[in-house]
Amino acid sequence: MTISILAAGSLRKIWPALAKAWDRPVAIEFGPAGVLCERIRQGERCDLFLSANTAHPQSLLTAGIASEVAVFTHNQLCLSVKDTLLRGNPNWLELLADPALRVATSTPLSDPSGDYTWQLFERIEQHYAGMGTVLKQRARQLVGGAESPAVPAGESAASWLLNSDRADIFIGYQSYAARPGIAVVAIPPPFQVRASYAFAVCHAGASALADFLLSAQAQAIFQQGGFLPLVAQ
Repeated sequence: MTISILAAGSLRKIWPALAKAWDRPVAIEFGPAGVLCERIRQGERCDLFLSANTAHPQSLLTAGIASEVAVFTHNQLCLSVKDTLLRGNPNWLELLADPALRVATSTPLSDPSGDYTWQLFERIEQHYAGMGTVLKQRARQLVGGAESPAVPAGESAASWLLNSDRADIFIGYQSYAARPGIAVVAIPPPFQVRASYAFAVCHAGASALADFLLSAQAQAIFQQGGFLPLVAQ
């Protein structure tokens, strides 16, 4: 049986290592998790759904489409910037506060990365009144939406947006390694938002693969790829 998988785009880079360890036939398609979830709800075949949040898999469980849901890894946000912007050693908040810099994000509701970014803006607002609101207004939702242009094959959203001069800063997941000319700037607590990735088993034949994602072997692969250790919810 070839397992049909719909998976969050942020898993694209790590998937070859997982597939090599699994070593059984699968057919996988990557995309914004919210868009993929809606396709499943509309009746598209999917044996295993891998989401960058827990809400979408839970909605499939509630609807009776999925039989099992569990968190399988974690991620967190960072800023990707052109390395020239780090001259003078500005910190992450100074970069975001600079009105001359174009801030790009993924699309809330369609892509969990956008939802996590809006949570980040809300945390900033709690500590610096007005700043989070301004960031929501300035943010350019350039990827992850149903109508967003596709990121070219082999590119990350950050490298594509920055290198094509569509943005100066991209807020996305830390699991994407820095590319030449691009620096990764960490976001510290208490502002950092932890992203929980969850699977939804929509066909019993995918249960073994779901179990594999929770195994020590798969967890080691996730951590080598920049994801965070699995912790209890």
